Amino acid sequence: MRSMFSFRKRMFLNPVSTGHTSYILAEAESSHDGEYKWGHYMVTLADCRRRIQLEFFLGTASSRRASLKKINLLIKVLTAFRDALTKEMALIEKSK
Repeated sequence: MRSMFSFRKRMFLNPVSTGHTSYILAEAESSHDGEYKWGHYMVTLADCRRRIQLEFFLGTASSRRASLKKINLLIKVLTAFRDALTKEMALIEKSK
């Protein structure tokens, strides 16, 4: 029996001790060796009661290119945001 997903990962974003239910869920449905191109490719980000879902459609060549650009841009912006947070944390700690 084939797996429905080639990738499926859910991670909670806060320690259990906080009681906060923030999470990320990333799902990539299997294309079954490229035979099925209409799959489910989604990233869900949830924080408290808010949730957003980002779809990465792979059904057409142009959609595949756009989806790859989309995830690469998200990673680039999140990486830059992490760097800014790190810098601001250091400045705050230094001023104490």
